Amino acid sequence: MNRLDRLTAILIHLQTKRVVRAQELANRFGISLRTVYRDVRSLEEAGVPIGAEAGVGYFLTDYHLPPVMFTTAEASALLMGGKLVEKLADQSVKTKFESALFKIKSVLKRTDQEHLDDLDAHINVAKPPTQVPYSDELLDDIQQAIARHQVLTLQYHSQYNDAETKRDVEPVGLYHYNMGWHLIAFCRVRQDYRDFRVDRIRELTNSAEHYSRRNRLTLQEYLDRMGTTDMPTVAVTVLFRKATTRFLQREKHSFGYQRQDDLGDYVRMYFQTPYVEGLARWVLMYGKSATVEQPDMVRNRILALAEEIQAHYFEQAVAPMP
Repeated sequence: MNRLDRLTAILIHLQTKRVVRAQELANRFGISLRTVYRDVRSLEEAGVPIGAEAGVGYFLTDYHLPPVMFTTAEASALLMGGKLVEKLADQSVKTKFESALFKIKSVLKRTDQEHLDDLDAHINVAKPPTQVPYSDELLDDIQQAIARHQVLTLQYHSQYNDAETKRDVEPVGLYHYNMGWHLIAFCRVRQDYRDFRVDRIRELTNSAEHYSRRNRLTLQEYLDRMGTTDMPTVAVTVLFRKATTRFLQREKHSFGYQRQDDLGDYVRMYFQTPYVEGLARWVLMYGKSATVEQPDMVRNRILALAEEIQAHYFEQAVAPMP
C-alpha cells in the first residue's frame, strides 16, 4: 500500500470509532508507531481536525468523509462475507446484513455491480448441520445485550442431562466454533463463566438490567483462560490408514490434534487431549483403519467399548427385541 492510500485508509479508520489507539493503526497497516505519528501529522497539516489524548488515542473532532467508493476487490470481499453470513448466522442477522449490502451496492460503480451479479452464482457456502435449532432469531438480540451490558434470562436445554434450566447471565461475547454459535456469559446461578450453545436456547429475554463489565473478563481473556485450562491432558498416538485421513480433517481438531508423520500408506497422528473418552469413541468409528499406539488406557477403553458392542448384538441375535 502506497502512502497516499494508507493516509486515506487511516482517515477512514478514524471515522469508525470514537477513539483509535496508535498501536491499533500500527497493527492494521503493518507500520511502526513512528510512521503512525508521522502519518497523523501529515493529515493534520492537510487540514484534518484530529484530536489526541495522551495514553488514550486519536479522534476526529468535526470531520466526515463523503461516501466512500469501493474497489472491485473490496466489493468481491463483501459478497463473500454475505455468503458466510447467509449460512453461519441466523435470520435476525441475515436480514440486517442483506439490507446493509443493498445500500453498499447502491453506491458502487455500474461495472462493479455487474461484476458482483456475475460472481454471485459462482460462490456458495455449505450450511453446517445444527443439532437443535430451537430459534432463528437470537443473534441480533444477543449482540444488542452485549453492546449495552444488559442481563439476559435464558431457558436453556442442557444436552448432557436432557434437562432445561433457567439462567440469568451477563453476556461476554459470541464465539463461533464446532459448527455453531456460542454465547459466552457469566452465569449468576453458577457464579462462574459458562459456554451456552445458541441453538440450545429455547427462550431468551432481555431483562433491561445493566451490569458492570469492570469485574468481568473480556471475550479474549475468557478464550485465553480456556486455552490455558488446568484440565489434565493425555498424550495419545494413533496410526491411521492414509486413505482414511481425508475424513478426519475437521474432527481431529476437537480432540487436541498436534501434528502428524507421513509413513507412506499410514499417517501417525499425535494428540494432547483432556477428552480421553470422546477420543476413544471417535477412533472406534474407524475400525481397522485406526490403531491406538499409546497409551494403554486408551487402547483398553476402545477394547472395552468393542466388547460392549459385541455383547449387545450377540444378545439381540439370541433374544431379539419385539
